[in-house]
Amino acid sequence: MASVLDRVAQQVTSQERLTREEALALFRERDVIRLGRLAHHVKRARWNDRAHFVINRQINPSNVCVLSCRFCDFATKRGRPNAYEMTIQEVVGRCSEELREVHIVGGLHPDWPWDYYIGMFRAIHEQYPQIQIKAWTAVEIDYFAKKFRKTVEQVLEAFRAVGLVALPGGGAEVFSERVRKALFPFKIGAPRWLEIHRIAHSMGIPTNATILYGHMETYEERVDHMLKLRDLQDTTQGFMSFIPLAYQPGKTQVVARQASAMEDLKTIAIARLLLDNFPHIKAYWVTMGEEIASTALHFGADDIDGTIGEERIMHAADAASPVRLTRDRLVDLITESGCVPVERDALYHTLHIYEDRARCASPVS
Repeated sequence: MASVLDRVAQQVTSQERLTREEALALFRERDVIRLGRLAHHVKRARWNDRAHFVINRQINPSNVCVLSCRFCDFATKRGRPNAYEMTIQEVVGRCSEELREVHIVGGLHPDWPWDYYIGMFRAIHEQYPQIQIKAWTAVEIDYFAKKFRKTVEQVLEAFRAVGLVALPGGGAEVFSERVRKALFPFKIGAPRWLEIHRIAHSMGIPTNATILYGHMETYEERVDHMLKLRDLQDTTQGFMSFIPLAYQPGKTQVVARQASAMEDLKTIAIARLLLDNFPHIKAYWVTMGEEIASTALHFGADDIDGTIGEERIMHAADAASPVRLTRDRLVDLITESGCVPVERDALYHTLHIYEDRARCASPVS
C-alpha cells in the first residue's frame, strides 16, 4: 500500500488538490524531510529559487485594548504601568524614507476618535508617499465599524482614500469555536473574519491570512482553518500570502513550550501543499527565529517578511527573535540558504533582485 507521501508525491506531479484526510495524515507523518522536499518542489515550480522580503516597519500605536484575551501578553488597560498610547506625530516619527511598507496593528482603543485613525494615515501618506500602508486586522475593522456606526465598506473606503493598500492577516487565530470560547471569547470568530476579508477582496483590497498554532488547537482544527481560507480564495483570489504564526507562551502559559522547529517546518510545508491557490507562504522570522525561517525556504516558504523595525506584540510574549533586521542581514539569510533574494513592496511587486549575491551562496541540498 502506498504511503501518504507517495500519494501526495503523485498528486503534486499531476497537480491534484489535497484532501482534508491527506493533510491530516501529513501532520502525523514522521518523515519531515521528504515532506519538506515535496513542498519545496511546489514552491520552486512557482517561484524557482526566489525568496521575497520587504523593507518595512511594524507600528503598534497602542496596547490599550477593550478586550482581555487569555493568550495575549500585549494588550493591557489604561492606567497600568505597561500601557502606552502614541500620538500621530510619534507614529509618523517611526517612518522613514527607505521604508516601502508600514504594518499598523494594535489594541482596540476605547477612546480614540475616528479622526485620529484617519489623521494618522493622512499624515503618513503626505509625508512619505512612497510608503504603502498595510493596516488593521479584521478584528480592528469590525471594531471600527461598530464603534463609529459605519459599514465595513465605508471603513475600508475611508482608509483607502488616505493610503491603505492592503489588510494584514492577523486576528484569525484558529477558526475553531472551541478555541475561541477558551482563549478569546469576546473577539470575532471565523464567520466575521472571513466576511470582512471577502468584502475587502470585493473592493479590490488584497489581504493576507494567518493561523496562530502551537497552543491548544488540534491538527484537525489547523487543517480546517486552512481549508476555510482555501475555499474563500477559490471565490475571491484576494489573498496574497499565508503566514503561520507560532504561539509564544510568554506569561500566559497556555502551553509550557513553543512549538518545535520540526512543527514549524511541517506547518509551513503542509500549508504550501494544501493552499495551492495562495501565491505566497511566509516564514515569519519574528516567531520562528532567523535560522528556522531561513530553513523554511526549503520547506515551501518563499517569503520571510521584512526588516520590521520594532515589533511589540510577539515580543511582549518574550519572542526570542531580534527586534529588527537590516536589509543586509535579510539578504544574507536568504543567500546563505541558497536562494535568490527578491526585495518587494507590500503588494509583492518586485523592486530589486540580488542575483550577484545569490551566485556567491552555497546551495542547500
